[in-house]
Amino acid sequence: MRFACFLMLVPLAGCAARPNTPSLLPRGIENQSEAVQPRRAAPVEADPAINARIEQAEKSLAATQRTFDAYAARAETLVAAARGQPAGSEAWLNAQAAIADLDVLRAQSSLEATDLERIAMDRAAAGKPPYPGLDDSYRAAQSHYEAQAKTIMALAVQLPTAPATP
Repeated sequence: MRFACFLMLVPLAGCAARPNTPSLLPRGIENQSEAVQPRRAAPVEADPAINARIEQAEKSLAATQRTFDAYAARAETLVAAARGQPAGSEAWLNAQAAIADLDVLRAQSSLEATDLERIAMDRAAAGKPPYPGLDDSYRAAQSHYEAQAKTIMALAVQLPTAPATP
């Protein structure tokens, strides 16, 4: 029985205070954050030329989109009329011409997106910070372009393909 009591006291011996053992509490350095603090962006000076270009691009995109929508409605009608018609027929040619008109308008959206991207790239190459509104306008122009491309593709796949020439 004595031996059993002795065995029960042995684990408690590890809890006795030892003067040379380090504390298990966090040290001061362990409480410091190593996360990199984000730097605040310097305010960007207003550039009237860029503001004017952004405004002009937005107006041009809006006008192009209105025209594209009107031409797309016309193209949908012509594509519907060409369904079931052989490739090369008058209805098929009219639908192809309408789709080509949509491609011209899509090219205008591409031009605006490219110009805005070039301005942003020129600023970055010069070490200047991003210009407020420029990236948003570029994304809007790119979105117009992509939506127009989807519309054109959706119309084009409805037409029969032209026969291969020998």
